[in-house]
Formats: sequence, structure tokens, C-alpha cells
Amino acid sequence: MKHPTSALLHAYWNGLRGARAAPERGEIEPGEIRHILADSLILEVEPAQHHATVRLAGTRICALFGAELRGRRFAGLWGEGPAADPWRLIEVVVQETVGVVVGLVGTTREGDEIDLELLLLPLRHRGKTQARVIGALSAGSAPIWLGLRPLTALRTVSLRILTNAEGPPEPDLAPEPANDREEPRRPRLVVHRGGRA
Repeated sequence: MKHPTSALLHAYWNGLRGARAAPERGEIEPGEIRHILADSLILEVEPAQHHATVRLAGTRICALFGAELRGRRFAGLWGEGPAADPWRLIEVVVQETVGVVVGLVGTTREGDEIDLELLLLPLRHRGKTQARVIGALSAGSAPIWLGLRPLTALRTVSLRILTNAEGPPEPDLAPEPANDREEPRRPRLVVHRGGRA
């Protein structure tokens, strides 16, 4: 996981599930993940029809696509062009009860591109493990056109399956060691603990 939003959601989900394969949908407390809600989503899965529907989508996700996504088919976010079938991602999550991290490239009608990271994690809902998926979709950067030109297609560029034994990833905040010709790199992310003033 490269994006801090993915790491935070995974850590929260992992803490809720404990020794189980997945937590219950009712255990999700929006207040506990309020700082990442804008990048979060919940999908309703219909295995018999081989599709998932966006049940909830955060404001930043909707802004990426320039529309309210609630009620839209998840596969529709990939657009009309040839692409890997997004149902396969959902199928892995619900059938194997594991998480996936997906590297995506989003494109606009004008040809602009943006790197995105998608995290999908299984949830139990009313005793069923194949009914809901929680996730996060985060942009790697914020280009000036973001929010003005909606994404019309997604392209999958990488996929990683998270095993049930994996805990939350440790962020790599230390600078990389310098060699003789390069200056040391500064850390890209600094986390400060604290509350609101």
C-alpha cells in the first residue's frame, strides 16, 4: 500500500476483525474513520448476477468522477474500453475473504491521467461474507484539473492480494541512505499525533 488512506483503512478493518476473516458491516463506526471517509466506499455485492453496486461513496471519490456514484455499477467506473474485468477483483475479495490493493490509472475524456490506489476489503453483512465490501480509492496527487474534468475510465496496472495473516503495514518514514553522489532524500510523509485545537 502506497497511499496513507489505504493503510489507515486497512489498519482499522484489521483491528475490528481480530481473529475473524472479516468484521461485520454493523461494526464500522464512521466517526472512527472520519478523516478518510471522503475517500471511502462500500459496495453491495450480488454474486449471482456477477456484479457489485456502489452503496456509499465519499465526496472525493464522487468528485473524481464528477457525479454521485451511489447506485451505480462498480464495473461502470472502468468505462467502455477494453479493461480487466473489475468483477474479478470483487470475486477474489468475497470468495477468498481477503483484501486486494489495486494500482489504477484514471483517464478523462481529454486524455488527462491520474494514478490511483484502490483498496477492497471484505465485510460480513447479516451473517453473509459475500454481501458487502469496504474500500478506499485515493489519488496519488492532485493535478490542477482534478474536480473540473471527470474521470471517464479506469485502467488496472497492478494487483496485490493481502493474506489474512497480514497486519497493517508499517509506514516507511525514514530517509533512504545516500550514496557518494546523491544527497539523502527527505521523508515524503510525516505523521504528527494530536487532536483538533
